[in-house]
Amino acid sequence: MTLQAHLALPVAASAMTEYYRSYLAVAVFAGAALLMVGAMLGVGRLVRPTRPQPEKYIAYEAGSDPIAGWGQANVRYYVYALLFVIFDVEAVFIFPWAVGLESFDVFGLVEMAIFIVVLALGLVYAWRKGVLRWA
Repeated sequence: MTLQAHLALPVAASAMTEYYRSYLAVAVFAGAALLMVGAMLGVGRLVRPTRPQPEKYIAYEAGSDPIAGWGQANVRYYVYALLFVIFDVEAVFIFPWAVGLESFDVFGLVEMAIFIVVLALGLVYAWRKGVLRWA
């Protein structure tokens, strides 16, 4: 072995230990975070009052009293939620498109116009069916 090879070994070993030290710091912080979360949950469990009452464990939805068997739920709540999700996804697709509009050229403009027209047709359909009326 040459002199240069002997000198290069400690440098490589110290670089490797520095690499593992950075992972050790991440592991210490992750462990501290888990310990703090566990401590907070444990203290909360010890401090909170416990007063079990059967009324607290009854399922409650939309202001109607629960009945045995099948509960009657209005479908409009679910349709509103579905429409919200649809138009929320539309917004998620439109923002990145607006940021990169210059790189998409005319093709991107036409594709987004088709996308918005399809969603608008769905909104018009829901409106004409009376789904958007609350009462």
